[in-house]
Amino acid sequence: MPDKEKDKQDSGKQAPPGHLNPQLSTQRRPTAPSTGDLIEGIFNGDRVMLSRAITLVESRSERHRAVAQDIVEACLPHSGRSIRIGITGSPGVGKSTFIEALGQNIIDRGRRPAVLAIDPSSQISKGSILGDKTRMEKLSHHDQAFIRPSPAGESLGGVSQKTRETIILCEAAGFDTILVETVGVGQSETAVHSMVDFFLLLLLPGAGDELQGIKRGIVEMADLLVINKAEGERRTLAKQARQEYRNALHLFPPKESGWTPEVLICSALEKEGISTIWEKIQDFRTATSKNDYFDAHRRQQARYWLHERVNNRLRELFYAHPEVAARWKVLEQAVIEHRISPFKAADELIRLFTGINTM
Repeated sequence: MPDKEKDKQDSGKQAPPGHLNPQLSTQRRPTAPSTGDLIEGIFNGDRVMLSRAITLVESRSERHRAVAQDIVEACLPHSGRSIRIGITGSPGVGKSTFIEALGQNIIDRGRRPAVLAIDPSSQISKGSILGDKTRMEKLSHHDQAFIRPSPAGESLGGVSQKTRETIILCEAAGFDTILVETVGVGQSETAVHSMVDFFLLLLLPGAGDELQGIKRGIVEMADLLVINKAEGERRTLAKQARQEYRNALHLFPPKESGWTPEVLICSALEKEGISTIWEKIQDFRTATSKNDYFDAHRRQQARYWLHERVNNRLRELFYAHPEVAARWKVLEQAVIEHRISPFKAADELIRLFTGINTM
C-alpha cells in the first residue's frame, strides 16, 4: 500500500480516549502492609494496623486465615494483661450508652478501653445492622479508645467466632480494658462468658414480669447485675427492682469464683453510679486473684477454645468435603422419606469423610 494511502486510512481512525486523570498512569496503588508491618503496627498501638489485622482475622479466606494465624501467634506473648468484661442485656436496656459512659470513666482513670461491639447480622447481606460506632460517637473519637463493630453472623450467642483472637490483638496493642458487648438476652451467652473475666448483666427498672423473662442461666453467669436508666421517675422503680433482684439471687448456688454477685443501679445517660460499677469490677479482680480463680479461669477458657476451634474446623472441613457434599442431598432426602435412619446416614457421611468405617 502506498504511503499516502496508508496515512489517509490512519488519519480516519479515532484516537483512543485519554485518561480523565493524566497522573493516573504514573500513580501506584498503595501496597498492602506485610505481616511484619501489621505486627509492628499493633505493638506500636497503631489503630489502623490493628483494624486491618482484625479484618484478616475475621476473613473466611484460607489465604487470610494463614496470615491472621501468624499475627495472632506473634501477639499472644504480649496479651493477657487486661481485664476482660462481657456486657449483655435485652435490646433497649441502653448497652451502648452504658459502655460509652463506662469507657469514658475508664479513660479518666488513665486506662485504654477497647470495645468489641457485636452487631446483629443482616440475614441478607450478612453485615452489621446497627453500626455501634454511630451509637458511641464520643468514645469512638477518643484517641485512647478503640471500637470495633463486628457482625454476629451465625455464631453462638451472637458473638463473632473470631472475637477471642481479636481480644489478643487488642491487648497486644496496649488496650488494658476489653469490653465485649453481645447482641442481647435471648440467645445463649455461653460464648461471651467463656472469653471474659467478668460478666455484667444490664437490666431495666421495673422487675416483676421482666424477672420472669430473663433466663436463669444468664443470671447465674452474671458477676454483677446493673439496673440502668435509673433517672427521674424511674429511680424509684429501679430501687424496687434492685431489691427484687437481690432476693432472687439468694436462690442461686454460690459461684465457683467465691464472688457474691451484687445488684447496683445507675444512669448511664447522667453518668451516675458508673464509678461504683468500675470499683466493683476492680474488687472482683482483687478477690479472684487472691484465691487464684482469675488465672485458673483463664486457663480453663483456653482449654475450652481449643476444643471449640477443633469442633468448628472439623465441621467446616466436613461440609466442604467433595464426597460428602455430593452424597449429602441424597442421604438427607432418604432420611426425610424414612428410607434410612439418620444414624446410618450419618455413619455413611462420616465414612466418606474419614475413610473409616464407623459401623
